[in-house]
Amino acid sequence: MSSLSSKHLLGIKGLSVEDIELIFSTADNFKDVLNRPMKKVPSLRDVTVANLFFENSTRTRLSFELAERRLSADVVNFAASSSSVTKGETLIDTVNNILAMKVDIIVMRHPNAGAALFLSRHVNASIVNAGDGAHEHPTQALLDAYSIREKHGEVKGKKVVIVGDILHSRVALSNIFCLQKLGAEVMVCGPTTLMPKYISSLGVKVEHDLHKALEWCDVANMLRIQLERQDIKYFPSLREYMMLYGLDKSLLNSLSKKITVMHPGPINRGVEITSDVADSDQSIILQQVENGVAIRMAVLYLLAGKVS
Repeated sequence: MSSLSSKHLLGIKGLSVEDIELIFSTADNFKDVLNRPMKKVPSLRDVTVANLFFENSTRTRLSFELAERRLSADVVNFAASSSSVTKGETLIDTVNNILAMKVDIIVMRHPNAGAALFLSRHVNASIVNAGDGAHEHPTQALLDAYSIREKHGEVKGKKVVIVGDILHSRVALSNIFCLQKLGAEVMVCGPTTLMPKYISSLGVKVEHDLHKALEWCDVANMLRIQLERQDIKYFPSLREYMMLYGLDKSLLNSLSKKITVMHPGPINRGVEITSDVADSDQSIILQQVENGVAIRMAVLYLLAGKVS
């Protein structure tokens, strides 16, 4: 297999295991490129990519933009807060105006679940979902699984616990789909109020005791508390959340084995994870950031149909 089964990346659900393995092997090649003195390749020289971010984002947008520029693509950046969207322009109008500029690939983040799928049905460009509401964030899940593969040799058979705000997290959902496809066992851990009602139907274990969850796992992915998506109080205070579900060095050291610690960022230091854990030798958070560029280069390259 030398190309993806779809012209879009809308979610992990739509990818086959072969698609994921192809993205990983392509990312391996791009990691070599990123470690060279000359970090650019001409793979997307004639391709125009538009980054449409209808929600604030720093890390994901910069990671995509860096990936695009490393591939020598022409890049158009669009921030909805400073655009005609604030004047009432529809999503389709916005995109059609951008497509009139002959854009080939659209990378889009949107607050509404299903926005990327909606767009893929109305425009000819390839769509990359950079996060749609609390639904999916496929490139984050890919880079997380890729980072586990890099650290542990493979994902299959690994026990991964996702800790925190599962209810509002697109990262959690995409990670569950991706890890299960690759043969990992998945557990979710957090307060009952931050667990979606449908969670057990996804075939994951559910644990509310953080120490038990950490003793079970090989890898702990600590999620950020998404206060900006919470319209009511789901727990009494951040201090109480930290006491029950925050990972600090004493808890990490109390475990019977060494586990790998991950975080999709941005980190609320002192809430879901303390600085001495985030910066410890058991953390692969910075590797996740580096791998994010390689994974996004791989996705863009494969969607651009540049596979030889």
